[in-house]
Amino acid sequence: MAEMGEKGFAIAALKRREPLLWINPELAPSQKVLTGLPLGGRHIKAAEARLRWFAPLLSHLFPELKSSGGIIESALVPVPAMQAAMERYGKEARSGRLWIKADCDLPVAGSVKARGGIYEVLLFAETLAREKGLLNSGQTAIRLGEPDVRDVFAGYIVAVGSTGNLGLAIGTMAAALGFKAVVHMSADAKAWKKRRLRDRGVTVVEHDADYGSAVRAGRDQAAGDPNTYFVDDEDSEALFLGYSVAALRLQTQLAEQNREVDGDHPLFVYLPCGVGGAPGGIAFGLKHVFGDDVHCFFAEPVQAPCVLLAMTAGPDLSVYDMGLTVDTEADGLAVGQASKLVTGLMRHLVSGIFTVDDDDLFRYLTFLYREEQIRIEPSAAAGFAGPDFLLNSSRGKSYLQRHQLNDRLDQATHLVWTTGGRLVPDDAFAGFLHRGNALI
Repeated sequence: MAEMGEKGFAIAALKRREPLLWINPELAPSQKVLTGLPLGGRHIKAAEARLRWFAPLLSHLFPELKSSGGIIESALVPVPAMQAAMERYGKEARSGRLWIKADCDLPVAGSVKARGGIYEVLLFAETLAREKGLLNSGQTAIRLGEPDVRDVFAGYIVAVGSTGNLGLAIGTMAAALGFKAVVHMSADAKAWKKRRLRDRGVTVVEHDADYGSAVRAGRDQAAGDPNTYFVDDEDSEALFLGYSVAALRLQTQLAEQNREVDGDHPLFVYLPCGVGGAPGGIAFGLKHVFGDDVHCFFAEPVQAPCVLLAMTAGPDLSVYDMGLTVDTEADGLAVGQASKLVTGLMRHLVSGIFTVDDDDLFRYLTFLYREEQIRIEPSAAAGFAGPDFLLNSSRGKSYLQRHQLNDRLDQATHLVWTTGGRLVPDDAFAGFLHRGNALI
């Protein structure tokens, strides 16, 4: 009955386009859940090891990665001024400390999509090179960037369907290796993202329909061409595992910042969510690293809560079935139907999902820039609504009480995953601030 109550509440609220927090009634002890899944910790560690093998190649292809030795990673940043601003705005975030995972400044592709997207393209390049006898045992990843290998890659297409950020990651990496890169862009993709891809030599195919249509078009085109490799955001284990590596990196960063995560020091993570791949992969990794001491919440726009809908009403439903339109400035989250791969893996692992309206996205974006001089795009601001929902809403308070967390909140770490923003042009960002300032 409690489960039906939560589902009924969520569906009614999302139909009204009201921001809400849904608590997952099927959340279960992580150790029990993880042991029964087809993917596990060894797959995450293997993906991390592969990315380290690729690192010299990435350093060679992208000068901005030389200082990190080819590792694509973002900083863990405390944001005390932002926390104070949220309190002044009435969005309580006083318990514990607020941090951001600054994927808004992630090198090369400028968003969370860099990890998974670049990883999958690299895996395809390695596999193809080995099949063609161009990469032998003992050779390093640098071999994949040599002229004769690039000549072979030039006969292949790497394609993807995207609202923008995944397309930037896939297109940038594929073009850097010499592949023909094709990105099918949905109607809500931003003009500057299309322009940036074209400037890198990527073919951009524009569609008048939504993200799902762009993905289907790309998938159908690839199916008829043996020389086209399609990166399927809705059903890719490689993407998912590439994202999951972030958890291992975060574990190290938290230790370096002396932030404990254990039963007395809970970690709350708020992840903007589109089709589900990036937040799902990250949450999957976090659960392997921190178990039940981490509490993962997804953030979706009120007009595009596709993962929330899948978790409450069934994986075959689209937000259009609820009368919603995916009309949101959070282009990276403008998705009508969730990944079945991700919702299946997250069914018993995600603590909850909350929805945010566009006005709050611009308010949070503006506060973050004012107080911390950090630039993000609207979709990356969605997670900032999480602490207020958790600490102040009736459902959030019930969750804290049920998990016996109230006495531990002063030692908590609240982590907002800021998923994109580095590549936003100055004029576009000025427009974001103009809208945000008008709302404050």
